[in-house]
Amino acid sequence: AGKDHALAGKDHALAGKDHALADKDRELIGMGYLIEQQAQRLEEQKAEIAKLQAERDAALQLAFRKKIERYLADPKQFVLDFGDMPDVVDAAEGIADAALETIDGYERRKQAKAKSRNEQLPSHLPRYEVKLDVPEDLKTCAEHGERRVIGYDWQETLEVIPPKLIVRRTGIPKLACPKAPECGVIEAPRPVGLVEGNRYDTSVAAEIMVSKYAYHLPIYRQQDFFASHGWTPARSTLLNVLEAAAHLIRPLIAHLREVVRAGPIIGTDDTTVTLVVKDSPLPGDADNPKNVRAREVIAAAQAEARGSITARVWVYRSITAPINVFDFTVSRHQEGPEIFLDGFTGSLMADCYAGYDSVETKSDGKIIRAACVAHARRKVFDARGNSPVHASMLLSMFRQLYDIEDRAKAFTPEERLALRQAESRPIWERIRAYLASEAMMNVMPKELFGEALTYLRNQFDHLLVYLDDGLMPIDNNETEQLMKQVALGRKNWMFIGSVAAGYRAADLMSLVSSAHRNDLDIFVYVKDVLDRLLAGETNYDDLRPDVWKQSHPEAIRIYRVEERQARADAKAVKRARRRIAQRA
Repeated sequence: AGKDHALAGKDHALAGKDHALADKDRELIGMGYLIEQQAQRLEEQKAEIAKLQAERDAALQLAFRKKIERYLADPKQFVLDFGDMPDVVDAAEGIADAALETIDGYERRKQAKAKSRNEQLPSHLPRYEVKLDVPEDLKTCAEHGERRVIGYDWQETLEVIPPKLIVRRTGIPKLACPKAPECGVIEAPRPVGLVEGNRYDTSVAAEIMVSKYAYHLPIYRQQDFFASHGWTPARSTLLNVLEAAAHLIRPLIAHLREVVRAGPIIGTDDTTVTLVVKDSPLPGDADNPKNVRAREVIAAAQAEARGSITARVWVYRSITAPINVFDFTVSRHQEGPEIFLDGFTGSLMADCYAGYDSVETKSDGKIIRAACVAHARRKVFDARGNSPVHASMLLSMFRQLYDIEDRAKAFTPEERLALRQAESRPIWERIRAYLASEAMMNVMPKELFGEALTYLRNQFDHLLVYLDDGLMPIDNNETEQLMKQVALGRKNWMFIGSVAAGYRAADLMSLVSSAHRNDLDIFVYVKDVLDRLLAGETNYDDLRPDVWKQSHPEAIRIYRVEERQARADAKAVKRARRRIAQRA
C-alpha cells in the first residue's frame, strides 16, 4: 500500500510536470505568435516609413527641384534583352536609320537658319529721321578749310511709345423739313454699341479680356494700367464691359462646344478654383441641370456659414480641331462631364477619375475612355526609389514606347497606326507579362511601388486604347498643360465671385485659349470677332480661330510657330542621339 501510495505520488508529480510543460508550450506558442505579429507590424511600419519618405521626397521635388521626369537608366541595372530574332534586329536597325536621318535633317536646317539670320529691325515699323548736328571741332579741316556734309551713315534705334487712349466722336445726322417745322426732327440710326450709349469700343473690351485671360492681369491692375494713360475707370465699369463681351460671344462659344463634341477624340482635365458663396445669389434658370446642382451646393455651404467653396474649371480639348473649350462647375461631381459630353461619340482621353467611368458606362458604348500613359509612367517614376530594379525595367519599356511615338510624329494616322501595331503592341504585351510575373506579385500593394503597379493593372486596358487609333496621342499632356492657363490666372485674380461669373470666365478663357493655340495675335482676333458679332455675323464657323487665321495671315505669330518647331526638333535629335548611343 505504501509503495502504491508512493507511485501514485510520483504519477501525480509527473502529471504536474506535464501540465507545467504544456503551459510552457502554450506560452512559447503565444510568444511565437506575438513575435510573428511584431515582425509583421515591423514590416508594415517599414513600408509606411518608406512611403512617407517617398512622399517627403516628392514634396521636396515639387517645391525646390526641377519638375522634369527625365530618366536615364543606370548601365549597371538589368537591361532588356529581346534576343537576335529577325523582327527585333530589323526594328533596331530601322530605329537607328531613322535616328541618323533625324539628326542629319536637323543639322542641315540649323545651318540654313544660321546663314539666314537677320538682326535688322522689322521693315514695316514706322520710322522718323534725326540728323545729328556736326560738332564745331569737325566743321573745319586744318589743311583744307571748311568741310561739307556728303551723306549720312544711318543707325536704327527701336523706341517704345506707350499705348494711347483716344475718343472717337461720331456725328449722328439730325434731319428736319425746313419748310414744314411741324414734321419735327428725325435722327439717323445710331451704330450698335457693345454697351448702352456705345461709350466703350470693342477695342476696350478686347484689351480687358486679353489682359485678364492671356496676360493674367486682374481688374484692379488693369485699372492702374488705364489710369497711367489718362483714364481712371471704376472697376465695376471694367467688369461691366467684360460682362457685355461675354454675353456677345456666347453663341460663338456654344458653336465651339459643338465643334469639340463632334469628335472623334477629346482630351479633358480639371483644376480647382475658389468660389465665393457668402451673400452670393443662387443661380437662376432652374431648367439648367448645372444650376440645379449649383443651387444645392451653394445653399448647403451658406447653411454652414462657409464663405467660399472649392469649385472646378474643366477643359475639353479637341484633338482633330485646334479648339479648347473650358467649363465651370461648383464641384467635381460627374454631372459636369456628363452634361458637356452629352451626345459625344468617340474616345475620351482623361485621368482615372471615377466620374469618367460613369460617363463611359452611361454612354452605352458611344464613349471609350482612354488612359494617359504619362500618368502611368509617372506613378512608376515617383516610386522608383522604393523598388529601383523593377522601376528601371518598366521605365525602359515606357521609354521605348515614347521613342516609337517620337518617330511617328511626322507620319499619317494610317502609318502611325501600323507602326504602333507592329512595334508598340509587343512592348505592351511584355509589360503585361512583367506585371504578372512572380517577382511583381510579391510586391506589397501598400508600398509606393505597389500602388503604381495597382494603377497600371487597373488602367491597363484603357492605356492600350491609343494603339487602335492613329489619331489619338499616347498621353494627355497637352491637355493637362492647359491647366497652367487657369493656374497662372488663379494666382492673380484669386477667386471667382459668383456662379454666373464662373460661366463667363469659362467662355472668355475658351476664346482666348483657342486663339493662343492657333498662334494668333489674340487682341487682333478678339476685336475682329467682337466687331463682326456686333454687326450681326451668324456664320460662326468663319469666326473659329483656325478658320479665321486662313484669311488673316498677318495676325499669325510666326515666331511662336518657329520656336515650337525648334524645340520639337531639338528634342527629337536628343532622343535620336540617345538611341544611336544605345544601339552602339
